[in-house]
Amino acid sequence: MRHNKAVNHLGRQSGHRKALLANLACSLILHKRIQTTVAKAKALKPYVEPLITKSKDDSTHSRRVVFSYLKDKKATAELFRTIAPAIADRPGGYLRILHTGFRKGDAAEMALIEFVDFNEAALASAEKQAKKATRRSRAKKAAPAAEAPAVEAPEAPVAEAPAEEAPAEPKAE
Repeated sequence: MRHNKAVNHLGRQSGHRKALLANLACSLILHKRIQTTVAKAKALKPYVEPLITKSKDDSTHSRRVVFSYLKDKKATAELFRTIAPAIADRPGGYLRILHTGFRKGDAAEMALIEFVDFNEAALASAEKQAKKATRRSRAKKAAPAAEAPAVEAPEAPVAEAPAEEAPAEPKAE
């Protein structure tokens, strides 16, 4: 039984597991979203989020600590240059895991893990929802009603005369 065991070993030795998580983290940082199994995504989230928090403090020490985990200069530079400024005001919860179904070959449950602040589709839909939320003021709705004269009831019913048709214009040939 796995009581009180916080780390998912993913069926690997510790060195292989550390290399796997470092490679997944580098791919996630460089591409902003990756597709992997649910177990790996859940193991990757607690591995990457402390590194993202550390990247908010752009110092030599924090760069060296992050590099010791990632072992990739490009990913470290991307994390400190692009991602850290974008998530500077977010207090945590930098990643999102979306379940996408099952893999065809072995029926493994797949997931998409992505940065919350770098999903263009979600950000675009949030902007559309914000635009929809704005409503017209009541003054604009009330203005046409105030301008239109009040309709009074006719004193006596008036029979309508049949409308005369306008003479047809001759056709130009």
